[in-house]
Amino acid sequence: MVTAAQSPTLPGTLPEAGSSRTRQTPRATAVRHLGPNWYASVMGTAIVATAGAGLPGRLPGLRTACTAVWALSLAMLVALLAARALHWTYHRDQARAHLLDPGMAPFYGALAMALLAVGGSTLVVGQDWIGTGAAVAVDAVLFTVGTVIGLVAAVGVPYLMVARQRIEPGQATPVWILPLVAPMVSAALGPLLVPHLPPGQPRETLLLACVAMFGLSLLATFLMLPMVFARLITTGPLPLALTPTLFLVLGPLGQSTTAVGKFADFAPGVLPAPYQQGFGMFAVLYGVPVMGFALLWLALATAMVLRARRQGMGFTMTWWAFTFPVGTCVTGAEALARHTGVVAYDWLAIALYVLLVAAWSVAAVRTARGLLSGELLAAPR
Repeated sequence: MVTAAQSPTLPGTLPEAGSSRTRQTPRATAVRHLGPNWYASVMGTAIVATAGAGLPGRLPGLRTACTAVWALSLAMLVALLAARALHWTYHRDQARAHLLDPGMAPFYGALAMALLAVGGSTLVVGQDWIGTGAAVAVDAVLFTVGTVIGLVAAVGVPYLMVARQRIEPGQATPVWILPLVAPMVSAALGPLLVPHLPPGQPRETLLLACVAMFGLSLLATFLMLPMVFARLITTGPLPLALTPTLFLVLGPLGQSTTAVGKFADFAPGVLPAPYQQGFGMFAVLYGVPVMGFALLWLALATAMVLRARRQGMGFTMTWWAFTFPVGTCVTGAEALARHTGVVAYDWLAIALYVLLVAAWSVAAVRTARGLLSGELLAAPR
């Protein structure tokens, strides 16, 4: 969902670039400061495809455009995984520094969400180009790996925050919720694989596992969000570069609304009779108030971003926070439209999707420009 400003290597780590390996290619040297925050760009691209495929109506060419965006997200994921592999191979000192940095370590949750987002998009629109069988296979692999990494991050990153990192009062930022949201992404996208499993226990097990991850992520997020809001109230606005991360709070709100909608979609024929109807009711009773709060937070976050922009906020990779979280609100509104029949949710989904595409376009162009100039891969100032 996005990216915090990269922190300099912490004191006590190994020497600077070039010491871990005596010979490095220029390409290996270029990725020294490439952190896990870059996975937010993959997430933000994949959600454009997934959210667009669920919009009401049939705008000519929209699905083809969404499929092309999915292909782009897949290519970005492969390229970024390769670059991060180079980073861990040649710059382990910097990689370890990222793990000890409370502003960067949470982005290991973004790795999980990037895998999950691309996998889900493959099954939603990618099958148009590669076929259903291949799409299911790709999604199954990415969902499994992404879920495992997400669960490890949901435990490991808070552990590091408690046991290894030194965090001062007033340092809380929305970035901290990233590893906790990763299981919620699994909960929302896992049901897509349910129809492709054998009937009976396999389908029921996967669906209930997704429900368990929904609860895990929701309760953990409820523990973290009060600290973030208290930091804003008692300490004041975030630094300019971090202000876009306020949009990250939309992630668990929109994704959880999407998840309960998916439970209601796939529960019939999988769970016993009383529970199929129960999930349909839960999708509405949970989703409507949570979406209301998401719109409230969207207004607050937008006001804070406009304030920061007036004060000179420039482009950083944190601008990708405007993409994936808003995309989850699009899919959440689409779920509410399906289960309530209220046309207003259709229009809400369309309006949020327009916002998503605009934000993605700006972030993508500015990122490409920063890559070509080398500015985004330079050592942090």
